[in-house]
Amino acid sequence: MSMRRRLLLWLLTSLLAGGLAAAAVVFVQARSEAHELFDYQLRQLALTLRDRSYSVRQFAEVLQGEEALDFVIQVWAPDGNSIYESHPRLRIPGPVRLGFNDVTSGEGRWRVFAIQQRGLTLQVSQAVADRDALAFGAAWRTLLPFLVALPLFGLLIWRLVGREVRFLETTARAVASRSPESLAPLDKVAVPEEIQPLVDALNGLLGRLEKAFTRERQFIADAAHELRTPLTALRLQLQLAERARDDGDRERAYEMLREGIARAVRLVEQLLTLARQDPEASGRAREPVNLAALAREGAMALEAAATSQGLALAVEAPDPVEVLGDPAALRTMITNLVDNAIRYTPFGSVTVRVRREGTGGGVGAGSGEGGEAIFEVEDTGPGIPLAERQRVFDRFYRGEAATEGGTGLGLAIVRRIALRHGGAVELADGAGGRGLRVRFRMPMKNAP
Repeated sequence: MSMRRRLLLWLLTSLLAGGLAAAAVVFVQARSEAHELFDYQLRQLALTLRDRSYSVRQFAEVLQGEEALDFVIQVWAPDGNSIYESHPRLRIPGPVRLGFNDVTSGEGRWRVFAIQQRGLTLQVSQAVADRDALAFGAAWRTLLPFLVALPLFGLLIWRLVGREVRFLETTARAVASRSPESLAPLDKVAVPEEIQPLVDALNGLLGRLEKAFTRERQFIADAAHELRTPLTALRLQLQLAERARDDGDRERAYEMLREGIARAVRLVEQLLTLARQDPEASGRAREPVNLAALAREGAMALEAAATSQGLALAVEAPDPVEVLGDPAALRTMITNLVDNAIRYTPFGSVTVRVRREGTGGGVGAGSGEGGEAIFEVEDTGPGIPLAERQRVFDRFYRGEAATEGGTGLGLAIVRRIALRHGGAVELADGAGGRGLRVRFRMPMKNAP
């Protein structure tokens, strides 16, 4: 059911129910007030007759000829004999007690008022049917304008709801008419205040989509550019292998071809990893992770590579440091940082550290809640010049002094993982101003 139909259903139903209830109250009150007015007339007529200072005979003569009255007037002498009846054909019982009474006769129900004056008993009566008819007419005339206004209010609600909902329809048409390339914000000038949050949310979504499409186009362009060179090299190496004149030349060409394929595979894997770590595209659930244990596992997996280069790989993570994150992404971050340090350190050592900083125990505290988790990789290599420390986080950028082969995606991946986890990556000089220290920080697991 549409919003317009729901609004009309509830508003018109509420108006009808409220209107009928109010009409019933007005009708009952008007009818009751009419009966009170008729009682007042009965009493006033009886009091008017009581004020006449006539004898019994004179009183009867004065009242003769009043059969046109809607009221029935009866007078009894002190001995109980009837001395006057304005409508002799109507047999109405005499008063049981003075004041107002309801009596029943063969002609129907009557409302009577009786008083005594100088020994005479005066009773003024009115048919209840006549009273009800008059009261109903008065109540209906009071109610009629209200009943006429009720459908007019319903029509007004119908028009107003349709007019206000038109803004939603206009917004829907504006969104539906957009092409996939048209991601400009929606106009908010003529939008009602209640719909403003919806339009703001749509504009925010359009802005995020535009950024995502821009990143995607840039990613595709960069990937195509970066893949062109290794694929061209592979084609040339294959041609060299095909043209080799002896087994030695052919084996050297195949070796170069294998190395080129490995570099191309590495580049594709890094591109896929970079795409998966998009802070706005990833939807993996987070779970408690021991960052210290992950660091030890990552260092152990790369220990052979460090030993083959004559490097000392050390891990300083004595205490558990728990964070809330994606284990696969954090493992990728650790592997990238440690692998970069090993690749770009010609001699010396690579040190991996995990600790906790902040509230609840200071540096080196245990796995309690709060504070920040710190993961550091420090090497004794050439480091990165200060002027390039921001650019190295860009995709495919490799420092001017870089000698080792690589894709230029490692630190870009690390930065995306940091953004996903609400953290940051910092670059600084190593101990004694030599080498490079890469520090990754993120919030500790929240207290339960």
